[in-house]
Formats: sequence, C-alpha cells, structure tokens
Amino acid sequence: MHMTIAEARSLVREITAAAPAFPDAVMTVIPPYTALSAAAELVGGSPVVLGAQNIFWEEKGAFTGEVSPGMLRDAGCTCVVIGHSERRQYFGETDETVNKKIRAALNHGLMPIMCLGESLEEREKNLTLDKIHTQLEEGLKGFSAEEVSEVVIAYEPLWAIGTGLTATPEQAQDVHAFIREECAQKYGNETARCAIILYGGSVKPANTFSLIIEKDINGALVGGAALKAESFIEITKEAIRASKKK
Repeated sequence: MHMTIAEARSLVREITAAAPAFPDAVMTVIPPYTALSAAAELVGGSPVVLGAQNIFWEEKGAFTGEVSPGMLRDAGCTCVVIGHSERRQYFGETDETVNKKIRAALNHGLMPIMCLGESLEEREKNLTLDKIHTQLEEGLKGFSAEEVSEVVIAYEPLWAIGTGLTATPEQAQDVHAFIREECAQKYGNETARCAIILYGGSVKPANTFSLIIEKDINGALVGGAALKAESFIEITKEAIRASKKK
C-alpha cells in the first residue's frame, strides 16, 4: 500500500526506461489497483510486465471492494500475486481461497504468482517444510501438470516480510529445493525442472547475488527495495550477474 498515481507513474517510468538494458531479466511492476491503468500506459511496448497485488475468483457480482480477473486484464495486467503473506496474515487468505484465485487467474490468461511461507514460530519448531507441503498441496489441488507449469511460486517466510530479516541463502535454498522436489513428485520432472521459484523477504541489492546464485532460486519477489528505481535496477543487475554464474 504505497504511492499515489503520480508517484507510481514516476517510478514505473524510470524502470521502463532502464529495462531495455536488461534483456536477460523479466522485470515486473505490481502497483496498487489505483495505479494500474497509469502503469499500463507506461509499460506498453516495453519489456516490463504489469501485475496486480490480489484478485477475486468471481467474474462479477455483489462483492464490494473486490476486483475480478476480467477487470485486471482490462487494466493491462498479465500476472497477479496470490496468497501473499500479508494477505494471509491480515486478511484471512487461506489455502482454499488461494486455490480458487489461481483457478480464476489461469482461466483468464493471468500468470499466478503463488506465495508460500512459514511463521517464525513454525520455523523455530522445525515445521517449515510441513507448512510448505500443505500450502502446495492445498493451493494447487485439482490442477494438472500443464496448469502448474503456468504458476510462478514465491517462497516468502512471514518472519522476513518487512522486518529487515532475510533467510540465509542456505535456508532459502533448502526450501526452494523442497518445493521443486514436491513438484517433481506430483507433476513430473519436466514441470519441476522448468518451474520458476522466487524468493521474497527483505530482498535488497546487498543480498540479491548470494540468494540468486543458489541452484533452485530463480528470481526475487521484491518489497520495499522496489519502491526506488535505483534500488530495483541494482537488484536486477545483481540477479543477472548471479544467474550467469550458475
């Protein structure tokens, strides 16, 4: 929940201007609903992708305050974040609603970015992998391997969101490897091999390289560090540098 339309327009303008210099990266901007149309005007014709922060699963109806898949497409979105830790923590998002939202997104040609992650208490009790297993199992229930291949997965531990804390590269890699193995067991090796799995949680220029260099981490879901173009662009540079060294 950041930025007015004018502020978002300024940020997106800087990012789209820089994007052609990074043909090896997919740069995505995900502003609040109020700024989607303004951002769409700027990303059009550029390599930058536009996404939304949330979605509702119904086409239309008496759901005051919600935004449908068709509305997001109309606003220029091609992807959408689903099940972000803050949505789960503050607004009652569940694995069941995540499942319904992913289905709605896929039905309308929107790429879902499905978020997973454990609380600090769950990590301290060594329940991280149990939590991730459940979120994957319930969130993707009923989907085929072909459909799952269209879903981007983002691991973002709740204890690292907005706290300044970041999972160590080793901690993040362990969970990413587990997610990929879970996908392999349920949807096949090819789906798992091609899966895009992002890390989110206090990502910044200083730690991007050490995270992305890990085998199973394919990119970053960036929060506060993306509110300044300079920082976001530096993260992109570091991500490319790490990917090329793998």
